[in-house]
Amino acid sequence: MELLHLRYFVAVAQELNFSTAARKLHMAASPLSRRIKDLENELGHRLFDRDTHHVRLTPAGSALLPIARGVLEQVDSIQWRLDETARPRRTTLLLGVPTGVHPDLRERMDALAERVGDRFEIKRWPGGTERLVDAVCDGRLALTLARLPAGGDPALDLLPVMSERLGAVLPRDRFAGRESVALAELGDLAYAGSPTAVTNAYFRGLDQQLAELGIRKRIELGSATFEGISEIVSSGLAFSISMLDARSPVQNYRLDNVTVLPFSDFHPRLETGLLWRKDRAQGGDLEEVVAAAREIFAVPLRA
Repeated sequence: MELLHLRYFVAVAQELNFSTAARKLHMAASPLSRRIKDLENELGHRLFDRDTHHVRLTPAGSALLPIARGVLEQVDSIQWRLDETARPRRTTLLLGVPTGVHPDLRERMDALAERVGDRFEIKRWPGGTERLVDAVCDGRLALTLARLPAGGDPALDLLPVMSERLGAVLPRDRFAGRESVALAELGDLAYAGSPTAVTNAYFRGLDQQLAELGIRKRIELGSATFEGISEIVSSGLAFSISMLDARSPVQNYRLDNVTVLPFSDFHPRLETGLLWRKDRAQGGDLEEVVAAAREIFAVPLRA
């Protein structure tokens, strides 16, 4: 029995069509059918029931399929297993990344990954701030970027890395030609908060602050996305608050009839920090990574 026979068998078993399987194998259907017959003769079992309209696995074929796949997976993994053995061992670390991270922060994450790349492979893990911080606490993530305030756990260390100015997300046709807006001008619009997936302590606090400043109307969108909030704003029913910087990835969710203006009488900022567990940094497995991060993120960015 040759490996090619097993590859032919798996291809036909997946497609249950000799012509389709032959095209994927870059061969004609007739020689493929002969190879399957050869395999059946060698094994002493019929592997397929065939008629003019259907191809079905026999019980023997169904039993062979997982065995054949396992053999092929083992063979196909030989090259990368040898490569892994030959290259220096690296530890994989997960770095949490909340939604809408500024591209300048991504550049610093790239720099960190490159700095420690000989010993560590840093992979990014998306999520909401609170879940990411919990994952750092229980060790599932090595570090995380987080929207502040976050955590509060004395076991965590925090390095501020960025401060972003926020503005009002507004229906463009109503505020055309404007360079700023006052909160008092938004009293007839409802406030649509951040998407559920990114809501955290900061945005809950922002909601309360707006209420204290006279913005009382709310639109609850449940599991809304950035696109959903943009739809509500575009229709003229609400305003929202988001990053002002045109390079923020959140800007990609804006619809045509949506604009973002700075406030003239309100100056919110979204702070982002890098968090890790102290015990993993001080003489622990992350000591080298945290030292590099402290250097790369030493000066907090502003946008």
